[in-house]
Amino acid sequence: MRIIGGKFKGRRFSPPANKWPTRPTTDFAREALFNILQNEYHFENIKVLDLFGGTGSHTYEYLSRGCTDITYIDQYFPCIQFVKSTLKTLDVEEYVSIYNVDVFSYLENCKTTFDIIFADPPFDLGKAPTLPDIIFEKKLLSEEGLFILEHAPIHQFDKHPHFVKQKEYGGIVFSFFE
Repeated sequence: MRIIGGKFKGRRFSPPANKWPTRPTTDFAREALFNILQNEYHFENIKVLDLFGGTGSHTYEYLSRGCTDITYIDQYFPCIQFVKSTLKTLDVEEYVSIYNVDVFSYLENCKTTFDIIFADPPFDLGKAPTLPDIIFEKKLLSEEGLFILEHAPIHQFDKHPHFVKQKEYGGIVFSFFE
């Protein structure tokens, strides 16, 4: 995997992939997503929540583009260790708060609002379709905030009251909510 844009553009990182319960977003899909976001946000002025953070690829993209307030959540300890190590290598540890906890537990207790919330749950996670409802019921987005849910094409959210649009990139779907 590589960082697509910003000051760390081109940097490669290789997470130990043996038996990890992660499904990293492809470089192609991540690049498309960040092209959309760059037209909407000044990254240095936003607060980001990265749910089911996995290898940290999205966190690194936000950091590379100047974001200095990121919260990363994952419950798989080897992912946490890998992300901490990568952040240290990039010398940006102070910009990321890392929580080794179940995402749904974190959301239940969260009292903070974010400008961007990104969630990349396992595609077979049964509770994943409830994420938009939880985010909006808990009022976790700032007034101009954006929630992005990465999911399999089998799920459809176009009837959700906060749904804005959907983009598909080779079997990966991003649904956008405001």
